[in-house]
Amino acid sequence: MAELTKFRLRSFGRETTKGIPLLCFSVVITRREKPMTFQSPFPKEELDRRLAKAKNALAENDLDGIVIAVPENIYYLTALDHWGFFAAHVLVLNRNGEMALSCRAMEQITVENQVTNAKFYGHKDHEELSDYVHQAMKDLGLAGKRVGIEKRSLFLTARHAERIQDDQTGVQWVDASGILDDIRLIKSPLEMEYTRKAAHAVDMGTLAAVEAVHDGASDYEVAAAYHSKMILEGSEYPGFGPFIRPTSRLGEEHTTWRGDVFRNGDAVFLETCAAYRKYQSPMGRLVYVGSAPKGVEQSAELAIRGMKAICEALKPGAKAGDAYDAWHEVAASAGLVDYHRHHCGYLVGIGFPPSWTGGSMVTSLFPKSTRKIEVGMVVHAHSWFTNTKVADYFISNTVMVTDNGGEILTNKTPETLIVR
Repeated sequence: MAELTKFRLRSFGRETTKGIPLLCFSVVITRREKPMTFQSPFPKEELDRRLAKAKNALAENDLDGIVIAVPENIYYLTALDHWGFFAAHVLVLNRNGEMALSCRAMEQITVENQVTNAKFYGHKDHEELSDYVHQAMKDLGLAGKRVGIEKRSLFLTARHAERIQDDQTGVQWVDASGILDDIRLIKSPLEMEYTRKAAHAVDMGTLAAVEAVHDGASDYEVAAAYHSKMILEGSEYPGFGPFIRPTSRLGEEHTTWRGDVFRNGDAVFLETCAAYRKYQSPMGRLVYVGSAPKGVEQSAELAIRGMKAICEALKPGAKAGDAYDAWHEVAASAGLVDYHRHHCGYLVGIGFPPSWTGGSMVTSLFPKSTRKIEVGMVVHAHSWFTNTKVADYFISNTVMVTDNGGEILTNKTPETLIVR
């Protein structure tokens, strides 16, 4: 079928109606005989490897199948990439690797264009999602079997979950939250490449944001400069952010620009993120306007040493808690023995709004965490010193775990003191 590719307007003269001159146009349509095809971000071999890992996870957890409702996991297994996830999507997977995707019927064209390895079950808006999920489960041989369900999904409402589990076939339901999230933590070479591209875009965007900071600048200007640059450098929409705020709101963890004007002496908080093929790369810097408080140079040095300690501790085979201990030792060396934070970073990867952490949970480098560090993990590492007896300063970076420890990917924006 021919595809509409562009149109142009062509003037062909003037007419008048009741003395009013009118400029008339004809529409000239150009068509291309061969339609453009969707380019999947993942080759079949990549998706097949992921599906094999998911099947192994089912076997290890003694599950015959799983009802997947986390958008990041659906994307990981099928490459479905759109904003339709605001309404519940459910991907059913059995031990044989067969999959069925149930969501609103209006998403059929998107699914047909993007998904090659799952059968589509589309419900109309007046119909129940659960009825279609039940049919998909029966078709995949899961009636009366032991089936996991991802209860931790942001988008699977209690109503949906209750109706899905009321299947009338005697299914033994198990909370399978996290078992697929865990296999996403180790990045393949292709995923590492995508993460590096995201890191480049966030670095360039952050540099542009820094350049936009000055006495009298509004956070709208800074946000606009950031978005323009990071998008032009190849970023898609990130999971959330960027977070841009002044000294007065420094401690507000998740608020961003709202019309504040920066003045000399302010500290401008920048926590930014870019994404490439949904792989997230966050980072952060603190920028002072006009002048900086006494002792901030030492705080900046402290933050840099803390970041270095985290990266050195992120070695294959180490524990996530080791990275926190390494960072805290740096804090203690500056007399901040009693200064603790909830973590010094967390793992990132695929992310859909409203988070760049990849879902509702944060897999972090918290004190005493025994999670094993492995090559291919990606961490948003924080070396953060605010509201302490030293001057405020912080840095954060996207860090990839390699055989030699943590490699900082966001390395173009200075970690040293920035005064604008």
